Amino acid sequence: MLAAVPADSTAQQKKARAAAPMDLVQPASERPWTRYRGWPATDWKDYNTLTQIASPPYAPPPKLDGPIGGDAQNGEKLAFDRSRGGSCVACHVMGKTTPALPGNVGPDLSTVGTWGRTDQWLFDYVYDPRKINPNSVMPPWGTHKLFSVQEIHDIVAFLKTLKAPPVFSSELENPATRPVPVETRDNLDPFVNDGMAAVERAKLIYARAGASGKSCASCHAAPEKSFKTWAASMPRYEPRLKKVIGVEEFITRHARSTTGDDLLMQSADNIDLAIYLRHLANGTPIKVDTQSKDSAAAIKRGNALMVRKIGQLNFACMDCHSPEKGANKWIRGQWLTESKGQIAHFPTFRTSRSEIWDLRRRFQWCGVAIRANELPPDAPEYGDLELALAAINQGQKINAPGIRH
Repeated sequence: MLAAVPADSTAQQKKARAAAPMDLVQPASERPWTRYRGWPATDWKDYNTLTQIASPPYAPPPKLDGPIGGDAQNGEKLAFDRSRGGSCVACHVMGKTTPALPGNVGPDLSTVGTWGRTDQWLFDYVYDPRKINPNSVMPPWGTHKLFSVQEIHDIVAFLKTLKAPPVFSSELENPATRPVPVETRDNLDPFVNDGMAAVERAKLIYARAGASGKSCASCHAAPEKSFKTWAASMPRYEPRLKKVIGVEEFITRHARSTTGDDLLMQSADNIDLAIYLRHLANGTPIKVDTQSKDSAAAIKRGNALMVRKIGQLNFACMDCHSPEKGANKWIRGQWLTESKGQIAHFPTFRTSRSEIWDLRRRFQWCGVAIRANELPPDAPEYGDLELALAAINQGQKINAPGIRH
C-alpha cells in the first residue's frame, strides 16, 4: 500500500515517500464533518477555535453599586456544579465542604474570606480574571456567559464565607498529597489491552484486495521490514497537499490511489492499519523532519496554535500541558501531563470508553471538553499541532497501541 521503503537508507526513504501515489483531491475524512455520537452536541460557534477568532473581546467587569449581598448557599452550589464547565472545584480546594477530588491548578481558596480582598476585587476575578491577571488560565466566567452577574454575586458571597482550612478524609482527596498516577499495565499484552486486537485485524486488511484488485501486500510483501521505522518519521509535510499529514491521512490517500479502498480517517479499518504500522515501528525513536523550510514553518504554526485560547472556557493547550501553568497538577481527579511524553503510545485504547483513539481524535476531544467546536480530523491545523508535538517528543520511542483510562 505504501511506497516501498527499505529500512536501512534515509535517502531512499525520502525518495520513496516523495514518489508515493496519493489521492490529492478528496478530503480524507467525512464531509460534512459531524461530531461523534455520544459527545456533547452543543455548537459553540460564538467562541474561538483553531481556525477562527469569535470569542467576545475582553471588557472591564461591571462596577458594583455597593457590598455584595448574594446568596452564599446558592454560590456554593454553583461553585461545585460540574455542569458549568467543571466549575471552581475543578481547579481549587474550597473549604470544609469541598466535594470529592478537587483540583489544584489554582490556589487553595479555603481561607479566601480572610485575605482582605474587596468585593469588587473578588467579583472582577470571577467575572473575568484578565482584569487582574492577564495571563490567568481561569475561564472568564462572566464575559463568556458561563455565569450571570447575579450568579457571580452569589459565588462571591460564598467565597467570603471561606475562612477555615479543609479537612480531607484521606490523602487521595487532597490534591497536594494524591499520588501521581503511573501506567503500569502491559500495553502489548492482548489480554490486558484490547487495542492489541487491532494488530491482528489490520493484518487481514493489509492482505485484503481492494477495488483495484490489489492489496497492501501486493507491493509490500514484508511489512515487518518495509515499515520497521517508517511511522517514527511521521507526521511529515506533504508538498503536494501543502500541509502536514500523519499516518492516518497517508493511509486514506495512498489506499485510494493503489488498492482503491476508501479508508476514511476515523474509520475502523483506518485506525487498525494505523496501529499496525506504528506497532511495526515499536521501539524506534520518533524522528520527524524539523529542519526543512516547510516543516519548520509548520512547527512554528503548531506552537502558535498551542497557546491560542479557544472555546467558551478560553483554554489553550499549554494552559494544561505546560509546567509553568497547569501541567503536573490535578484538574478534579485527572492528572495533567506535560506535552513531552504524550504521543508515542498513540493510537491508544481508552478503557473509560472502550474505544481506540488516535491523536487527531484526542485533539478533537480536548476542544470539545473546553467547549470549542472541533475540526475535521484532516484539518491542516491538526497536522501542524501533531508535527509540533512530535518535535517536542523527538527521541521518545514508539510504543503502540497504548492503554489509558
